[in-house]
Amino acid sequence: MKKTGFSIQIRNNPTVSLKSAFERYLPLIEAELRKTLAHPHPQLTSFYGMMQYHLGWVDKDFAPTTGGAGKRLRPVLCLLTCQASGGDHEQALPAAAAIELVHNFSLVHDDIEDKSPLRRGRPTVWKVWGVPQAINAGDGLFALAHLAMQRLADRGVPPQRVLTALEILDQACLALTEGQYLDLSFETRLDVDVEQYLSMIRGKTAALFSAAAQLGALVARDDAESIGRYRRFGQNLGQAFQIVDDVLGIWGDPQVTGKPAADDIRQRKKTLPIVRALEEERRTGGKGLKGIYQQEAIDEEAVEAALSILENLEARRYAEIMANDYYQQALAELDATGVENEAQDDLRELAAFLVERTY
Repeated sequence: MKKTGFSIQIRNNPTVSLKSAFERYLPLIEAELRKTLAHPHPQLTSFYGMMQYHLGWVDKDFAPTTGGAGKRLRPVLCLLTCQASGGDHEQALPAAAAIELVHNFSLVHDDIEDKSPLRRGRPTVWKVWGVPQAINAGDGLFALAHLAMQRLADRGVPPQRVLTALEILDQACLALTEGQYLDLSFETRLDVDVEQYLSMIRGKTAALFSAAAQLGALVARDDAESIGRYRRFGQNLGQAFQIVDDVLGIWGDPQVTGKPAADDIRQRKKTLPIVRALEEERRTGGKGLKGIYQQEAIDEEAVEAALSILENLEARRYAEIMANDYYQQALAELDATGVENEAQDDLRELAAFLVERTY
């Protein structure tokens, strides 16, 4: 990301320690997910196959493949937080799997709601099998997430903490759908302000980051103050993560992001730079960006005009500064836990990597 005068003291790439954590955790996460999605009867092969396709394990003929898997950021965050808090990361695997399944449930449904034909470079579930089956597959992922969470008891987590974990998951699911409702409602509006936007991403994006960190700490210890610190760390990190996505959606390098430059403008998305610029136009009486977003079709000339308006209003700088603010708040919550160990350092590096990323 282009620097704009403020300081983000982070590295361009993950450290050896963080890479090692991913290499250690990812096979465990995949094994836990595969155990959860093992189909119980041959008649249900296609039902579970749709979910496995979305998770990147099989192709549309249900033959094994290695393409299309996500980054598994949220489950890794959960396991790292558990280990940083003094727990056994393997004990938190059911919670990590549950968070990843909820995330993917939301993606399957988002693709339907957004009419997105592609996800991770492959046709989306609804595009291959139709909307009704895709809705059902998403619902299946949602239910399996709750069953996965209950397996915390099999890992020796006390019953009361398992109930608390399920409540955290349900609260995150509700916040996620509330955020999606707001995001969909913004599509036909040009009066969305920054506070409304931030409320939306607190649910749509930050809720699962927050829950992932909170659950990892909960599995490790019964310390409300420390758990709360990790919860707020995850929430602030999620806010920063989404705002970085917003910046990349307009100014990202197509060769790195895999999407055309300024694609969010063509799609009339109400990301933070756009919302900020529209808010500034309302304040000053300008109508340039609003007029572009009201056009029947946004051609390349209109895209260039929109980019010029965003530059004049310093909308990118505004978004990058806000992303940095949330990043710093996330680090402050980590510091306030008083924990110092390798996993805690990895959490700092993960936060830095997610804010610094160019894809």
